Amino acid sequence: MSTISDVAKLAGVSAMTVSRVINNSGYSSREARARVEAAIAELAYVPNALGRQLRSKQTKMLALVLSDIMNPFFTTIARGVEDVAGAHGFSVMFCNTDESETEEAQYLLMLVQRQVDGVLLVPASSSGKSLRMLSSHQMPVVVLDRRIQSRHVDSVRCDSEAGAYKLTEHLIGLGHRRIAVLTGRRSVSTSVDRVAGYRRALLDAGLNPDDALVRYGEYNQVDGHRMAQEILAVDPRPTAIFAANNFIAFGVMRALRETGLRVPEDMSIVAFDDVPAAWVGEPFLTVVDQPAYEIGRRAAELMLSRLEGRTSGAGRDVVLPSELIVRRSSGVPRAEVPVSAAPVDHAPTPDRRARGVPVVPAVTTGAAR
Repeated sequence: MSTISDVAKLAGVSAMTVSRVINNSGYSSREARARVEAAIAELAYVPNALGRQLRSKQTKMLALVLSDIMNPFFTTIARGVEDVAGAHGFSVMFCNTDESETEEAQYLLMLVQRQVDGVLLVPASSSGKSLRMLSSHQMPVVVLDRRIQSRHVDSVRCDSEAGAYKLTEHLIGLGHRRIAVLTGRRSVSTSVDRVAGYRRALLDAGLNPDDALVRYGEYNQVDGHRMAQEILAVDPRPTAIFAANNFIAFGVMRALRETGLRVPEDMSIVAFDDVPAAWVGEPFLTVVDQPAYEIGRRAAELMLSRLEGRTSGAGRDVVLPSELIVRRSSGVPRAEVPVSAAPVDHAPTPDRRARGVPVVPAVTTGAAR
């Protein structure tokens, strides 16, 4: 294995000059730099990263802790983080919690022990416990996608309440009056905010929210299917369903297919987060699209500005705009259909649908409205 002395000897310079070139610090002539770089290439010399980390007191490693790494919303966020981090010489470690506070706590303890330079976190709950733990270890943190109460932590997100308002307002504008909302757990800020936006839109339109049309669960297909079955059993049945993310929407579509209901003739569907065209062939869902890549990019930039000393003081809350995209899954409502007209199949859903790339069901659709 080649050493820094071997590089210096081949390049005809001192070891100090080689160190300056490698670390891009101090002065070295253009000619000397060229000879050192040629020698490094010829000897296939690999600098000792651990030694540089000890001297700089940085590991050049960030951790990105996500709630569901299989969801394209979060994988796109990850790409934004990785692109910015890589451009600044940082690597990114990815952790997946499945929205579990227990798994999140285990990951964060491991990351503190490994002394990563900073954590970009999608919190599994709004309790603030994870942020307090990281703060106690002086670990820099940026929160993604979720609303937080701390004034000391940077965060990047979209306005979930405003997005939910847009979707509900769109359905009301089409003539829907009984609109159900299926969302994540009550302990997650996005779930709370999306229900709040839904309720506010109904009240602004002079409609009274019906608690029987609100369901909380997990942000996955299995709970989307279960919650849809429950909602389809409500009498009178709603004419539209607002799914708080695209995975819940996939579960809803499966339940509708099993019941023989058509989209949008018998039931309109809208959702948060767009679906990659490669998954469905043709975009179909009416959605509020969040700029996932931009969320990741901005979060990484906030983290690096802290680590490099370019920013100090109170935390910054960056709220990015979302976009309403209207497609064929939402249309003018039919007259309310009695529950007895179409019984719901309550067959159990295989657990395999809870994880992995979603199984997007075929949905009977009518002409675009």
